Parts: sequence; C-alpha cells; structure tokens
Amino acid sequence: MLRQLLRPNWLRDCTLAELPLQELLDQPIRALVLDVDRTLLPRRQAALPDSARRWLETAQQHMPIHLFSNNPSRQRIGAVAAELNLPYTISAGKPRRSALRKVLADLKLPHGQVALIGDRLFTDVIAGNRLGLFTVLVKPIDPLGRPCQRDRLQKLELRLARWVGTTLG
Repeated sequence: MLRQLLRPNWLRDCTLAELPLQELLDQPIRALVLDVDRTLLPRRQAALPDSARRWLETAQQHMPIHLFSNNPSRQRIGAVAAELNLPYTISAGKPRRSALRKVLADLKLPHGQVALIGDRLFTDVIAGNRLGLFTVLVKPIDPLGRPCQRDRLQKLELRLARWVGTTLG
C-alpha cells in the first residue's frame, strides 16, 4: 500500500516551470492543484520567478488552477494567488485529505482528471494518490527558476521510497 502511495504518475527531473505543459494537456487532465513552497516559490522568497509566472499564465489559459499549500501564511500564499487571480488553500495539512476534498468538490471533476503537482513525495504525492489524482513530482525551484541544486529533503524522500520497495521512474 505505501509503495503505491509513494509512486507519482510522473517523476520529472525538472521544475514546474520546465514541465512540458502540452504533455499534461495530452493526458485527460482538466485542472491543476499546485503546491506553492519550493514548487512555485523558492525557499524563503515571496516573488515568483519569471519562468514560473509564464508557465502559470499559459496553463491558466487551458484549465483551472488551485494553489494548495501546507504553509499557514495567508500573506505569502495569498499574495501569489492574488497576483495570478487564483483560488488558494493554506494550512492544507497534506497528506491528509480533508482540505483537498474541498478543492476537488469545487472543481467538480472526476479525480483522475485533476493533477496535483509538487516537490514533496511524502506530502504532495501521497495526498494526491490517496484520492486518485494524477500526481507529478517535480524538482524544487531556485530563485532563478531553475532546479534547486542542494535539495537534500527530496533526495532523502526518494531514497526512503526506494528503500520500502517503491519503483520510481
């Protein structure tokens, strides 16, 4: 059971801003739920890198997006959401399902048509997999919008997942 929960549908060696949007659109994906900290915003920063902003603006033209964060800062997460005119959830409690269920109810789509994209295996991927979403694990973003080179946490999570027998792409 844990092995399946830790297996993202896509494991990408790139940031969200580098994720080929057309590949998502080629899937039966009709909405996106996006992690914020380290997926959209670099660590300890409140400004979106230009590459992430461009990706989000393009994605918004094709489907609804909801920002979904464990971070309790309404000021930080809300500022990004307001800048892009997006709905958002703070203090989500991932990998718990309750807040994510509310977002899914608002989207009114089958769970398999919603992708949850994030940089954390033990929060983002597990939360999405517990509800049958299409899960995408991306690299954390640095201040310039590139993959963070010193990300020990994601490397540790991937190592632990392999240790429990999860097959990762």
